[in-house]
This record gives sequence, C-alpha cells and structure tokens, in this order.
Amino acid sequence: MCRNIRTLHNFEPHATSEEVHAAALQYVRKISGSTKPSKANEDAFEEAVHEIAHITQHLLDSLVTHAPAKDREEEAVKAKARAAVRFGTA
Repeated sequence: MCRNIRTLHNFEPHATSEEVHAAALQYVRKISGSTKPSKANEDAFEEAVHEIAHITQHLLDSLVTHAPAKDREEEAVKAKARAAVRFGTA
C-alpha cells in the first residue's frame, strides 16, 4: 500500500473531509500513475477523486468498532519512530 495513504478509521477526533480528500487523491494518483493529469484527463481524474472521497466518507461513517479511539498525536510519534528505524536515523 502507498505509504502516503493513512488509516482514517477509529481516531478521535474523526477524520476531516480534507484528510478523506487527501487519501482519495493519493489513491487516484497511485492507480493512474500520474500526480497531475493531462488536460484531456483532468475531469475524469477530479471526478474519481470526488467519488472516492465520497464513498470513503460513507465507509468511515458506517464502520463499527468496540476498540477505544486512537490518539492522533500518539500515533504520529509511533510513525516517526518507525520511520527513524526504517531510514536509520534513530
């Protein structure tokens, strides 16, 4: 999976619409192989991002969990520690 796409489920506070849009954009970029579409494909690209963001938000709103919500700051610290180990900067 693309490292730029982050888990959005079960966080407090809930994922923002900007986070959902960013994940959808990363997904479309990944599967299309393009970070910026040509003029000919721009409308299809933007429509795909919009639709994927919409269905992603629907999915997040529908998911149920009994696990306690994760803390964003705590998860960010863990991610930085993993990156430090991965890139040898620890």
